[in-house]
Amino acid sequence: YVEKEEVMEYLRLRKDMLDAVCISGGEPTCNKDLKDFIKEIKALGYKVKLDTNGTNPFVVKELIDEKLIDYVAMDLKASPKKYNEVTRCNVNLELIKQTIKILKTSGIKHEFRTTYLPTLDSNDINEITEKFVGKDSKYYLQQFRNTVTNDPQYHNFMPHKDAYVLSTANFVRQNIGACGVRGISSF
Repeated sequence: YVEKEEVMEYLRLRKDMLDAVCISGGEPTCNKDLKDFIKEIKALGYKVKLDTNGTNPFVVKELIDEKLIDYVAMDLKASPKKYNEVTRCNVNLELIKQTIKILKTSGIKHEFRTTYLPTLDSNDINEITEKFVGKDSKYYLQQFRNTVTNDPQYHNFMPHKDAYVLSTANFVRQNIGACGVRGISSF
């Protein structure tokens, strides 16, 4: 844990070197002080990117409406049928869909992304892009890295082969028009 004042002092001292701050999580929209924190960051002249899982559409909308965020990256964890399994909790998919709609209609720059867990396959990714993303949005597949996870269960899982990730991305591009890939050496 880092005290807020320590973060703000860090940002004050680096105004000439940095131009943006990414607020990530856990899920930052669960923090009741998020709006005030962002206001302080914006007061220093920084742009703000929000990383979210999309479970709090009303918070996301309020931040957009008040022009407190400049970019949003939303994680889409799994296909609808696997969402609860992957997240290990009951997720209200209607809230996820509301956040997606807010982002798509707000005019704010945004992207959707999915970490390509070994428990997901190309059919899941296709379903994610068809049911959630649709056309005219940035979408990224992120390679799973078993060494960068807080869940020890995933340490023994092997990531998909790069060729499979690229093949899935090519299939997605054919369906929705765009799909970037992150975290593989051959892209």
